Order: sequence, then structure tokens, then C-alpha cells
Amino acid sequence: MQADEVKQILEQQLDGCTAYTAGEGCDFQVTVVGDVFAGLTPVKKQQLVYGCLTEQIASGAIHAVTIKTYTPEQWAALN
Repeated sequence: MQADEVKQILEQQLDGCTAYTAGEGCDFQVTVVGDVFAGLTPVKKQQLVYGCLTEQIASGAIHAVTIKTYTPEQWAALN
């Protein structure tokens, strides 16, 4: 699996979100930015992203994922 495939999956399933992905093989780092994360606990944010990748994790196409999530405001403050 490639990082751009992970990006496509996340952006298709999380409306209005932008995903930044890195990695290769079955180990990926993802940063997802979107209003959907506003007001959610850190655990809920992680679950939302993992939920999009359940099929790939179950098949073994993805073995490890490091996730960071931000609202657009949080992302703007970091950059």
C-alpha cells in the first residue's frame, strides 16, 4: 500500500478533511485536518480515523498507523 492510497481513503470517508500521509509498505503516519474533530475527545478522534482504515488493517495491508488530528484552527496555529 502507498501513502497516497491511504490519503485517498481518508479524504473520501472524512468529508471536508485534508489528510497528509507518509510511510510505505504497511507502516504509515497520518495527519488529518478537519472540522469533524471539533469537540471530540482524543480517543474519539483516533477511532474516527481508524474506522476509515478498518478494512486495510484487517487485511494486513496496514500494520501500524500513527495518527495526529487537528481542527483547521489548530492546524493554522501550528503552521
